[in-house]
Amino acid sequence: MSATKGFRQINPDLFGSARRRKGKTRRPPVRRFLAWTAGILCALFLGFNLWVLAQLWWWKGHDPRASAFMEARLARLQEADPDAGLHHRWVPYDRISMNLKRAVVAAEDARFMEHEGFDWAGIEAALDKNLKQGKLVAGGSTISQQLAKNLFLSGRRSFLRKGEEALITVMIEAMWSKRRILEVYLNVAEWGERVYGAEAAARHYYRIPAIGLTDWQSARLAAMLPRPGYYEIHGNSRWLGLRARMISRYMRDVRIPE
Repeated sequence: MSATKGFRQINPDLFGSARRRKGKTRRPPVRRFLAWTAGILCALFLGFNLWVLAQLWWWKGHDPRASAFMEARLARLQEADPDAGLHHRWVPYDRISMNLKRAVVAAEDARFMEHEGFDWAGIEAALDKNLKQGKLVAGGSTISQQLAKNLFLSGRRSFLRKGEEALITVMIEAMWSKRRILEVYLNVAEWGERVYGAEAAARHYYRIPAIGLTDWQSARLAAMLPRPGYYEIHGNSRWLGLRARMISRYMRDVRIPE
């Protein structure tokens, strides 16, 4: 009788098949790395937006000390001069001239009171311009979108940043009133190399408080907003005067928060 008799003969291929099946369940290193990276990015995205949501909730009743744009600008200035500072003074909505409120809305976002954060006609026109130029040259941004960018994001133009800007805009419009949106925007908008907010702008250019700004002064300040650093130096620009006259003509027709 053979020594192997009574024992079941084992097919050696079974071990190979088991190893192959086991190998198939093990994720390759590249795929594991991509999965970990995607998970980390999702966690960062979620964490950042939860932080934004918390900040917006707090700022419903508390004034921001500065915007991300202001902090970034100050950091660059202090690289060259550690003692550098910004001209900025917060003032409540009622201490800002109605002329400036109307001028800024007329210049930056005439349908501010009607839309819910996005001016789709303006966005469509901006997309057409970008497609013709082959790059991002126009944004069609509303006041709410500009505020989202100024408060939390960098000044770089990219489709990724525009996507985050859109999400923050939705949060702002859902949590804040139009009055609060305009109040914060007027207090953090850039009006020169180191000039931020309506009060600092009024005192820098006209030596008066923001509540005392006239129609024409307000129209000129609103006209500066697309290129404040340039117009601070080139105050006699023909284009600035033309834009200010156009704003002055239409500012009485726009609606603003009471």
